[in-house]
Amino acid sequence: MATETPKRTAGAFDIRLIIAVLFFLYGLVLTVLGATASAEDVAKAAGMNINLWSGLGMLVFAVGFALWVRLRPLIVPDGSTEESAAEH
Repeated sequence: MATETPKRTAGAFDIRLIIAVLFFLYGLVLTVLGATASAEDVAKAAGMNINLWSGLGMLVFAVGFALWVRLRPLIVPDGSTEESAAEH
């Protein structure tokens, strides 16, 4: 009975996670700015609170990317298969 070695994932080095964190931070800033916007600021944008809606959209996008990373992690090939192939 062969035991399967645990698969290594990219973890924190996955570019999708970095993108998710950046979108989350920018989305959080825009959401706070939109939530605290004055009526004058909203009037400048034709009556639409663009900061709030853009921030919420970025937060949803960040959560989607984070779920993608969690549900479909990148598997990093171990070096032993490459070394054994180079020896032969």
